[in-house]
Amino acid sequence: MKKKIVLIIAVMALIALTLLIEKQNILIEGNQPECVSLRKEITVRGSSMFPFIQPEQNVIALFGYYDCNPVLRNDIVLYAYSGNENFLIKFIRAVPGDRWNLKKTDNGYEIAVNDIFLLNSEGKPYLIPESSVKMLELYVKDYPVIPEDAYLLLGDKTEGSVDSTSFGLVGKKDIVAKVEIE
Repeated sequence: MKKKIVLIIAVMALIALTLLIEKQNILIEGNQPECVSLRKEITVRGSSMFPFIQPEQNVIALFGYYDCNPVLRNDIVLYAYSGNENFLIKFIRAVPGDRWNLKKTDNGYEIAVNDIFLLNSEGKPYLIPESSVKMLELYVKDYPVIPEDAYLLLGDKTEGSVDSTSFGLVGKKDIVAKVEIE
């Protein structure tokens, strides 16, 4: 009788261990559930993501996606910008742990992340004018490495838009959705 109980316990432990290993493999492989609480088609207003996204183009917003998925460099996201009733749509251009800086040129400032100058969707360098670089200069000075829970958001316009050139680095809590292009 004791041998049967020990055998049953051993089998149950083996099953539990197998399930735990399978769960770990799923997490390691990135097959996590998307956590999407709302999938909504939205129409892009404005031109800050042009030419990558056209004004009035429809895109899909996956609200809740980042509740269980990491924010990745070059993701397109909706950002809840205080003082604006509409979400802003932007690229994630730098993530926590990235080194970044500004390089002055004859025509403005270029942004480098991990020693690579950022380019928009057409392969043109972001060139922030002198009049728009003050916010970024403050952040680069205080945070030469992007801190935990902070992100650099940029539109597709090389001279900047209402993005991190205007409001600095943003926290993950204000990134409300991942955007997919139809």
